[in-house]
Amino acid sequence: MPTTAAMLTPAFVLAFWTFLVLIRVAVVRIGAAQCGEIVPDDFCHGESERVPRHVSIPNRNYMNLLELPVLFYMVSLTVVVTRIASPAMLGLAWAYVVLRLVHSLVHLTYNNVLHRLAVFAASNVVLLVLWLLAALALLG
Repeated sequence: MPTTAAMLTPAFVLAFWTFLVLIRVAVVRIGAAQCGEIVPDDFCHGESERVPRHVSIPNRNYMNLLELPVLFYMVSLTVVVTRIASPAMLGLAWAYVVLRLVHSLVHLTYNNVLHRLAVFAASNVVLLVLWLLAALALLG
């Protein structure tokens, strides 16, 4: 049976990665502002069409890290609090985090949409299976 620390470590890694991407957003925006590529009003209502791709992509990736991963954090906490952690759940948690990191790296580097989609879809399947295992352990 995985320990609480073992089960929460993937969540901490993903949270740490999310903060790193947030720092990347700030660095890219500050650099673009210093070069005159953007102005503060470009972000008045989200991002205006004036915002260059190299500035908007890190922000979009950051938003991705705040969307479905919420379900990952929730299932991770549920598994720990209810003490139903299993080696399979721990493996799935790590698989999810690795896939999300790969998704970010694809998005933030060469940004091939088909590669991104494949990794994104795989991460969602892993997350769904993790939820199913948790539900079966709790309700079955």
